[in-house]
Amino acid sequence: MTSSPSAESRPSPPKGFPPLLLVLAAGIGLLLWGVAAARHGLLQSNAYDLGLFDQWAWLIGSGTAPISSMEQVHVLADHGAWMLYLAGAAYWILPSLQWLLASQALALSCTALPIWWLAEQAGLTRRRCWLVCGLWWLQPVVFNAALFDFHPETWVMPAFALALWAERRNRPWLWFSLLLLMLGCRDGLVLITAGMAIDLAWRRRWRWSLAAGGISIGWLLMLSRWLYPLLRDGNGPKAASRMFSHLNGDPLTVLSGLDWGGGSEYLLLLCLPCIPLWRRASLSTLLIGLPLVLVNLLSASASYRTLVHHYSLPLAVVAVVACVDGLRRQPQPQRSFPWMLCWAVACWLALAKPWFFSGPYLARLPQMQAVQAARALIQPQDAVLTTSYLVPQLSQRTTVGFPKNKQSSLLDAGPWNVLLLNPRDPGWGSTRQVQQSLLTEARDRSWTCQRWASGLELCRAPAAATPQRRPDSAPADSAPIL
Repeated sequence: MTSSPSAESRPSPPKGFPPLLLVLAAGIGLLLWGVAAARHGLLQSNAYDLGLFDQWAWLIGSGTAPISSMEQVHVLADHGAWMLYLAGAAYWILPSLQWLLASQALALSCTALPIWWLAEQAGLTRRRCWLVCGLWWLQPVVFNAALFDFHPETWVMPAFALALWAERRNRPWLWFSLLLLMLGCRDGLVLITAGMAIDLAWRRRWRWSLAAGGISIGWLLMLSRWLYPLLRDGNGPKAASRMFSHLNGDPLTVLSGLDWGGGSEYLLLLCLPCIPLWRRASLSTLLIGLPLVLVNLLSASASYRTLVHHYSLPLAVVAVVACVDGLRRQPQPQRSFPWMLCWAVACWLALAKPWFFSGPYLARLPQMQAVQAARALIQPQDAVLTTSYLVPQLSQRTTVGFPKNKQSSLLDAGPWNVLLLNPRDPGWGSTRQVQQSLLTEARDRSWTCQRWASGLELCRAPAAATPQRRPDSAPADSAPIL
């Protein structure tokens, strides 16, 4: 790939980062890790997705086939995220889900570093370089994504920003390698690489556009036609059918069934923190987010249209880089009040969720002592069926799961020999009736049960009924409960 005649000439090498920027990136990363770890300690993390990824990473680290007991899916058949094998290597050294929380927090915080390079590359003053870094740290979806369990695409937000820098600097091999790295964390990031192809075509960088479009289409075909069918017994990806199953029928029926109100609110909240700095020069960069925005708007799940979840995280990078492009041609006043930074703080306070720690995240404090006592009674080799919010507390084992709404019998549930349930607080995806039915059945089968005042109940199968561990299970002493 070579630059088109309209591309920028190769600039001088980037300068080093200011020491204060490195200190702030590290400090904010530690802060994000702290709040994520606190949320987990308060029993607010969930099976989907922290428990799911923790079990996969633990299985990889212990040398066991990385097949989730909750989904019966190989790790590579979930989102093609081969980068999780790096987490497995860390788990081999020390099995702890804090690897996931810490790496996610530091990656999100350190995305400000390539954004600083992008700002310098655009010729912005140092004051404005600090402004765009502050805009990144104050993106509500950045804080919320760091808080909301773990998702591997957070690892490559620095790579995404650096890829934009590499393209503008005419570094094709670095750029292409970073795109491959991004796709190795989540198949959904193919929407971003496709958006980069649209942006490059808009700017008539045809070879670069064809390369981005080619890797997007090639990656999709590789996953859907080969990897997923290979690991799913011939079945392709299920996410697309779940997300777009409602888009059936004639065009008028489809259009009338869309969430127009929620979509409009989503677009408004998405743009709110950065839109004052966007200009016509920002349009090209904003095109990068177009495919992801359209998918989020058309999805059947409303969670794709919020700033609480991680689905809009790459759009925060797009929004901030669009601010860099908008600031490039704006005159710099000699002295001015930092109105934009104040606006970003106001948006963060309104749309980020730190106030959850003052109420919703404290709801399970009465259960914590009972949960600790119950965990001490559970052995590493036990197959545990528990509530969704306790799965991440017990996910470093071969078999763990949570009772779902349609599950009503232990016979249909799997090879469980331990139940740890709380019908008073059944958690996500379950109900009081389902959990009470399972506990009643356990008592009818002469399981030994122990109950705590909080409503938590632990039942263990008789020794004769305890299922045999799979031959590929890791040794019991290699699976500590964290």
